[in-house]
Amino acid sequence: MNSDQEQKMITELIKLFQFEFMRNALIAGLLVSIACGMMGTFIVVNRIVFISGGIAHAAYGGIGMGYFFQFNPVFGAIAFSVFSALGMGLVYRKTQQRADTIIGVMWAIGMAIGIILIDLTPGYKVDLMSYLFGSILTVPQSDLILMLGLDILIGVMVILFYKELVAISFDPVFAETRNVPVDQLYLMLIVAIALTVVMVMKVVGLILVIALLTIPAAISGQFVKDLKQMMVLSSSLGMIFTTLGLGISYFFNLTSGATIILVAGFAYLLTLSFKTFIKQVVEV
Repeated sequence: MNSDQEQKMITELIKLFQFEFMRNALIAGLLVSIACGMMGTFIVVNRIVFISGGIAHAAYGGIGMGYFFQFNPVFGAIAFSVFSALGMGLVYRKTQQRADTIIGVMWAIGMAIGIILIDLTPGYKVDLMSYLFGSILTVPQSDLILMLGLDILIGVMVILFYKELVAISFDPVFAETRNVPVDQLYLMLIVAIALTVVMVMKVVGLILVIALLTIPAAISGQFVKDLKQMMVLSSSLGMIFTTLGLGISYFFNLTSGATIILVAGFAYLLTLSFKTFIKQVVEV
């Protein structure tokens, strides 16, 4: 790429962020990355990756309720995802049922309720696809305020209960012997994950939410073991992925949410291959 092409690209980028919808999209990506960095770390460490996916798909029931009863589907998604998360958490902690079975049942029920309610709702659902596949370019300022509030809420939770969350993540049995309220903390963590899922939904959609929650944390876990460092690195990587994906989707006229996840996925495969190569070189 010569200097003229580079100058042209820089000029295009400057012009790009003169538009309010692009500035809102960038800010949304950064805010979501912070929450994903914190919650994604606990998801990966606790090995509950598919719970985020289960909550996301169960939240579709709340979206259907929003359409059917004619209120904001986001509020329905929040209520349904929190309810589903508490159900998953309670059954997972109190029974011997397999976690993947529980998640699958909640997933199926939520999706089925959402689909049926949307079928029963008259009229054309103009923005339904945005909930499934994300619509970061249409995020309004009101949603940015909601995202900021959720970031603050999740950050305060992590700061206040950091030691306890670390304890239940690595050795819940020992934590119980030290009178740590494991069940309550676990449910609090699951609810925080549910709120994060709804936040991410506006960026990449319910279908891809699990990827943005876990890929940055999975990459970070390959290089750092301290949870605080892992959260910071995960949030930073999320910001890089969302910004790059947003720029690439604009220049090549691609779906923003899918492009963001594709960038993150390639980064994960690249780091995994690099680490494997280094390990083989060291062993030789």
